[in-house]
Amino acid sequence: MPEAKSVECQKAEVKVASVDASVAETVDDPFCDEKNPRIISFQDVCQAAFMIKGGVDVTPCRRSHLSEILGMEIYLKKEFQQFTGSFKERGARNFLLNLTPEQRKNGVVSASLGNHAQGLSYHGMKLNIPVTVVMPKEAPIMKIQKCRSFGAKVLVQGQDMAAAKTIAMEISRDQKLPYVNGYDHPHIMSGQGTIGLEIVEQCEGADAIVVPVGGGGLIAGIATAVKTLSPNTKIIGVESDKCPSFSKALENGGPIYTPNLATLADGLAVPKVGVNAYHTVVPLLDKMIVVKEEWIALAILRLVELEKCVVEGAGAAGLAAIMAGHLDEFKGKKSCSACVRWKY
Repeated sequence: MPEAKSVECQKAEVKVASVDASVAETVDDPFCDEKNPRIISFQDVCQAAFMIKGGVDVTPCRRSHLSEILGMEIYLKKEFQQFTGSFKERGARNFLLNLTPEQRKNGVVSASLGNHAQGLSYHGMKLNIPVTVVMPKEAPIMKIQKCRSFGAKVLVQGQDMAAAKTIAMEISRDQKLPYVNGYDHPHIMSGQGTIGLEIVEQCEGADAIVVPVGGGGLIAGIATAVKTLSPNTKIIGVESDKCPSFSKALENGGPIYTPNLATLADGLAVPKVGVNAYHTVVPLLDKMIVVKEEWIALAILRLVELEKCVVEGAGAAGLAAIMAGHLDEFKGKKSCSACVRWKY
């Protein structure tokens, strides 16, 4: 039996049906202005940690069995143990808790491939805040269904994230709902940065922290926290060669639209990195790596075999970079990979 849809959801679908999925221009996001980027601070991350305490799990960061095989001390930050299987819960909850009473009553809207949508939908349900999410047609059906099970209004529209965001921003403008940028809003980045606070405590003296990069919010938050508490720790970003949006942004001197190809790391398939994330990360970034899909596939396999962790390609990207030999300068040293972060 087809799922019943609310009147509001039906109206929204009619409203966005005429939006061209290939449109490149989006409605302006007031919190993500290329002319006035917002760089988060260590204080922002600490405030986020206070806000989300008790509502989001402190996940383990344990030594990997791969350490002996790869010749370096590898610690895995297991964010897949969050309820929805993703670190995205941290930023989502922080954003929702910073809403005004009126905004909480009216709800929020966002665009997401799935992990941000799930985190936002779940914590919206927990906090009794209405959530609408626009998910592109390439989003996994399982994640779409999960968002609906959390009570969110889900619109499957647009060929990719750029098109989905355009649609969500139109809804935000027309219905006067706050738009939740899943990787570039300051509250989102600050929430993700709480992972960095935990890593510094759990993996004391780490020589490097390896972070998968999509829109840039995760590495922006982690870098802000870690470089304040442990300035000598290297911050290393990793992305798939099928969606090298951050590398292209570095070459361009700023975020630039980068068409993505089909990838195992679908959670990283963001065609344009966030302007706030970019400007926050660049002064703190020590290295950016582009890894081939074959290594991501192998990293997924090794995590299943040796760690008994079933993760998405995006979650295995950090380990893939190590296995591919991109970080051999850390052999014999201690590194923490924020890579085990999503589960199927």
